[in-house]
Amino acid sequence: MPFAPVLHAEWIKIRTLPSLLGGLAGILLATTGFSALSAAGADGSDPLYSAFFGVSLGQIAAIAFGTTAVAAEFRGGALRLTLSAVPDRRRWFAAKATAIALPALAVGLLTGLATLLVGKAVLGADGPTWGEGLRGAVGCGLQLMLMALFAAGLAALLRSGVATLSVLIPFVLIVSFVVGDLSGGVADFLPDRAGQVVLHSSWDGALGPWSGLAVTALWAAAALLAGAWRLDRRDA
Repeated sequence: MPFAPVLHAEWIKIRTLPSLLGGLAGILLATTGFSALSAAGADGSDPLYSAFFGVSLGQIAAIAFGTTAVAAEFRGGALRLTLSAVPDRRRWFAAKATAIALPALAVGLLTGLATLLVGKAVLGADGPTWGEGLRGAVGCGLQLMLMALFAAGLAALLRSGVATLSVLIPFVLIVSFVVGDLSGGVADFLPDRAGQVVLHSSWDGALGPWSGLAVTALWAAAALLAGAWRLDRRDA
């Protein structure tokens, strides 16, 4: 089967599952809501991060979206039905990843723009400039998409949504910050932290705004490749 109809079929799954639509809505609501709260109490030291602080929590919703989109295939024999229609597992997984990436990026960019507007409204003259703010909005969209893909790859590798969320959510909320406090610059290369360099007005670490996103992209690519490898070698 050609790639286009496979992608169309995967897109139908995305837009018809309420849990996935809820995950996309959660990205927007969590990011803008927590960013507004952060901006209200900001001290002015990093206006861009004050405006985009909510991405730290919005990426949890992105992780849930990517995980759920893949993990749904491992329940009730759904994957066997899918592969009976699309025997080429690599083509199917590429379509699945694309169907996750496109709405995640679209919602991420919308979230970035909404967060920027809310941040500038709350921070006023202390807010980021439009130039760095637009950089932050684009970076926000890319980071949220990459975290969704990272989670999707890990879900395919572990073949379980519960296992994936049990690993990633504590990692993002707890482990990443603990490692960051103990290991200095090493933590800057973790997937959830590297991409967020683009959300800072200035950064003293080894990564820059776009190289940080490149590191997160490498994590996402590695997870997707590992997931594809597992799909090739396990029965549906």
